[in-house]
Amino acid sequence: MAVTVFTAVIVAVFVIVSGATGGGSDRGRPTSSQAATGGTSASATSTSRSRSEAKPRPRSPSAPFRVGIMPLQITEPAGSASSNGRTAAGGPARVLPTMVRYPAQGRGGSIAVPGAPAASAGGPFPLVVFSQGYDVHAESYAGLLDAWARAGFVVADPTYPFTDPSSADGVNENDIVNHPADLRFAISTLEAQARDPASRLHGLVNPSEVAIIGHSDGGDVSAAVAANSCCSDPRVKAAVILSGAELAAFGGTYFSGHTAPLLVIQGDADTINIPGCSVGIYDQAHPPKYYIQLPGSEHQPPYLDPGPLRTHIAQAVVDFLKLYLLHQSSRLAALQRTARLPGQMSLITAPSLGSASRYCPGA
Repeated sequence: MAVTVFTAVIVAVFVIVSGATGGGSDRGRPTSSQAATGGTSASATSTSRSRSEAKPRPRSPSAPFRVGIMPLQITEPAGSASSNGRTAAGGPARVLPTMVRYPAQGRGGSIAVPGAPAASAGGPFPLVVFSQGYDVHAESYAGLLDAWARAGFVVADPTYPFTDPSSADGVNENDIVNHPADLRFAISTLEAQARDPASRLHGLVNPSEVAIIGHSDGGDVSAAVAANSCCSDPRVKAAVILSGAELAAFGGTYFSGHTAPLLVIQGDADTINIPGCSVGIYDQAHPPKYYIQLPGSEHQPPYLDPGPLRTHIAQAVVDFLKLYLLHQSSRLAALQRTARLPGQMSLITAPSLGSASRYCPGA
């Protein structure tokens, strides 16, 4: 009882002093005694309102985020000839093991944390679906994937059947003709997960802001889903092609209709996907489009090997995605700055790079 009386006295003194001086953490608000008795003047009420309105609201979490990571198995019904597993009902299916990175609670950090609590208050976040190169593990690109999630994107990297080095039946590059459908199914599955209250991705993905990124054969797949009449997906709002090509095996016609903003990145010393392939994509694309040239770079090192070049590539992609998915106009100037790495990276925005270097075998 003594403690209660003492506390009440202290509170009463604090209220009186606050009313007289405007001090305290809630200064300018009517005290409890004033609210009960109506003991505030008109001018005091006006001051109270203006100060209350000026009080900053709690801020949502912002980048750089901690990165959370979770496995997701995507099971796509398929014909028996292209299946690598079974559906729950026992039918043939294409099973795509997928790792999903997402903005998590906390700040920064260089290591993705399995099952970390999602930064839901900052979402929903744009979705990025990444397609890996032939005979390369999807997780080999973790340096890029982590950077994009840290910047405020949900990033998924489905592993396509028969082209991953861990495939039980060995790698078969011809299976790539099935990958555009795999990519579209992965987007649909991730959107469904975002709507499922039981999923950790619930409320995290903004289904109206979807981007696709791919390297090498994954770039071919991404280019098809972004811009080929065979398999384009209108949900795609931005596309990034890392040393990719237009693959004739998909059929269809490229860039015959409306397409999403495009960023093409290509090393000029690449002998696996020669520069002419990326130039062909860029030249045919409708604006807005950007071409980042990597002088002296080969096919895989810019995207797999840590260092300043990969860091700049990761950030250039962030700037591009935030420009077109989050509509942050200031990101155009940021992209122009990021893509300026003397001797290693330069940005081109010309309408065409010229047909003389457009030869691309297999396109």
